[in-house]
Amino acid sequence: MRRRAALGFAAVVISVLTAGSAPVRAQERLKVLATFSILADFVTAVGGNRVAVSTLVGPNGDAHVYSPAPADARKVADAAVVVSNGLGFEGWFNRLVRASGTRAKLIETTFGMATRKLPDGHADPHGWQSAIQAKTYVANILHALVAADPPGKADYESNAAAYLAKFDALDREIRAAIAAIPPERRRIVSSHNAFGYFQQAYGIEFIAPQGVSTESEASARDVARIITQVRRDRIPAVFLENVSDPRLMERIAKESGARLGGKLYSDALTDQNGDAPSYLDMMRHNTKEIVTALRG
Repeated sequence: MRRRAALGFAAVVISVLTAGSAPVRAQERLKVLATFSILADFVTAVGGNRVAVSTLVGPNGDAHVYSPAPADARKVADAAVVVSNGLGFEGWFNRLVRASGTRAKLIETTFGMATRKLPDGHADPHGWQSAIQAKTYVANILHALVAADPPGKADYESNAAAYLAKFDALDREIRAAIAAIPPERRRIVSSHNAFGYFQQAYGIEFIAPQGVSTESEASARDVARIITQVRRDRIPAVFLENVSDPRLMERIAKESGARLGGKLYSDALTDQNGDAPSYLDMMRHNTKEIVTALRG
């Protein structure tokens, strides 16, 4: 009788422990840390419900000038995979990784990308501004997730294939929209030089008073030169960015007579209530703003 009771009690204990642990296992997700919001969106699309994604530089944040906090080192240490852009975009990243002592798999999403060169000889890090170049980001993220979580391989590959098909559709959509703009009107001024890949892919010329990073400051000579160029070439529009101080662009628009266009999203997404909560939304929004200004 005692033996049956003991066996019955053991069965209850095993049943309780199993019932308690199964949901925990089901909820365990691969911890992936992205350096900024655009990369986090890529990871979320490929990883689906198998990943838990966090971000160092959140919506509307400027990764160029970001200053990591001690809590960020803990985030890096706790992650299984850390996703960065590379090409010097996050100038603070390597120091943060060393400080964290992390054993996470580190992935640079621009690895293998066909880069465009800047006047100083460095590679332009803003590759996501072309829907076709952004495919390299997705491919690198897919490879990293499969390596870190082999059982999820089929899910990751399926998610990535569906996502990349949207990139192809987006690329065709942008090309069609810009084709309606006369070639001589395809020139605008933006805050900093973040749209080189967009220019290369889609034929819109961007003129920027700042360099490739928002850390650089436009000199008075640079600003005067751009104002003169805007007047001379009758450049139709000047655009603000969500990661830049608007006062410089407002001055250029006022003194040149160009139209102050809408806001472009260059290095960061918005929150869910903004115009660009996802990468696909960002690219469509930017294209719409550019086309609207150049048609006007």
